[in-house]
Amino acid sequence: MKLKVQSNQEERRKGSDSLSQININQSSPEEAHSVRTNLIKFNAQHIAEDLQQNYEEINLHIKDENGDIVGGINSVFCWNWIEVDILWVDDRFRGRGYGSRLLQEIERIAREKKCTFIKLNTFSFQAPEFYRKHGFQEIARIDDAPRGHQHYYLLKRLVMES
Repeated sequence: MKLKVQSNQEERRKGSDSLSQININQSSPEEAHSVRTNLIKFNAQHIAEDLQQNYEEINLHIKDENGDIVGGINSVFCWNWIEVDILWVDDRFRGRGYGSRLLQEIERIAREKKCTFIKLNTFSFQAPEFYRKHGFQEIARIDDAPRGHQHYYLLKRLVMES
């Protein structure tokens, strides 16, 4: 029994030494895409077949009369939800309903794609109350992230109309 314990300890030591020999490099866009593609392939083995092809970036924007982008939403449709990565409205156009209109459009798309929820994250200095006003509920909060602020994770369940 003692020999086996020493052998296991020795193997662990060798294993940790070999870990120090692994080179980690900054990924190019192509290499990052490869990592994402391989994770998507792995995940597909574990989810319902009808959901496996449900992956699409959905990015929308609003332009002013000069053709300048004054608001937009970047999101991803994945399996049975949409995740909003970014919602931004230029300061000059805030309070005019642009953000609400972008959220309404992404919700319309989510319902069309038969999503069961929309999720997003925001900071205390951004717009948690805006999202709550639109039916999102806090599911998690990290305090002091960034220092002096909170990082909120919000979810809106979608009731499918029959």
